[in-house]
Amino acid sequence: MSVATNNNREALPSVDETIGAQADLLSSHLQSMSEALFPPTSHKILRKFTSGEAARLMGVSDSTLRKMTLAGEGPQPETTSNGRRLYTLSEINQIRHLLAHSTRGRGSVDFIPHRRPGEHLQVLAVTNFKGGSGKTTTSAHLAQYLALQGYRVLAVDLDPQASLSALLGVLPELDVASNQTLYAAIRYDQERRDLSEVIRPTYFDGLDLVPGNLELMEFEHTTPKALSAGGSGETLFFARVAEALDGVADNYDVIVIDCPPQLGFLTLSGLCAATAMIVTVHPQMLDVSSMSQFLMMTRDLLGVVREAGGDLKYDFVRYLLTRFEPQDAPQTKVAALLRNLFDDHVLTNPMVKSAAVSDAGLTKQTLYEIGRENLTRSTYDRAMEALDAVNVEIETLIKQAWSRA
Repeated sequence: MSVATNNNREALPSVDETIGAQADLLSSHLQSMSEALFPPTSHKILRKFTSGEAARLMGVSDSTLRKMTLAGEGPQPETTSNGRRLYTLSEINQIRHLLAHSTRGRGSVDFIPHRRPGEHLQVLAVTNFKGGSGKTTTSAHLAQYLALQGYRVLAVDLDPQASLSALLGVLPELDVASNQTLYAAIRYDQERRDLSEVIRPTYFDGLDLVPGNLELMEFEHTTPKALSAGGSGETLFFARVAEALDGVADNYDVIVIDCPPQLGFLTLSGLCAATAMIVTVHPQMLDVSSMSQFLMMTRDLLGVVREAGGDLKYDFVRYLLTRFEPQDAPQTKVAALLRNLFDDHVLTNPMVKSAAVSDAGLTKQTLYEIGRENLTRSTYDRAMEALDAVNVEIETLIKQAWSRA
């Protein structure tokens, strides 16, 4: 190599400087976009629901809500200039409590589906080894759906990339300071905090969040040190998430964990805390091959955890086909393959690929937030039908785990 070439190479910035500059540039641009959509002084708020939507959520007729309004019972809805009645989710939940104590012929559980004595906390781990499988989108929509049905829900962002936090209105770079993630409750040093101190409410009534950011990676670095030190009386790494969740279990019916897209100590601890697992998979051969490796690695690692005393009894394990295109012949073949191999372990309903989900994501919103009037209605309706079908199926599995009819 010539001296001139060497001099040229020496004049080039190092790769860490190049990547750092690009990271700063991208972060600044994303922050500007976010501030344009959601100014720093504002917070995300959930849209209001029409009386028809509110009635469907509660399982009553629109006329029932109208009679309650005329009788002055419960919160009074906002009335628009064209006579439409609008309810917030908080108002819907207040009406649920009224109906639970006054409606004859229906049990209170029909309106307030909270856990009853003897029904254990449901902890759903949404996971996959490969990014882009719809894991975070699934977690966000599932958590919001359950909150809309009246459950008390905690969303836990276990992914250092913190996409779930961003979807739920918490920017990991700006809104989450040191020791404000799940890491605060599972760390090994004296700065450990109770999980209750980290949980924050969201703009969805009934849905709380444990946010994430890059700080979660510290658990991957400190766990090997803790294992080598072998501290007596210290909770082993695989039980630390479960131990943290135990402290807040009485406040929730369902916890949804968005796991990182790799098998590290964080993911293993999340899986050991779970009572059920949803594996998202894009029905293409490359993704299925990746999932095969993920399952084999998970088996081996969880086998070691079980031998060390970990409790790995799940109520259910299900595979969810995501970004599914019914007209795509190769995808249909892969879906058929998975159903033939795993039978009932594959959810009956796939989440179809939809421009509606992508369009909502552009403004960091979900389908449950954006509202039908903001998208092409036929596209929105198809996507919502598929999404509700998936979430109803998962809710049914939760009820079965509680031995509810």
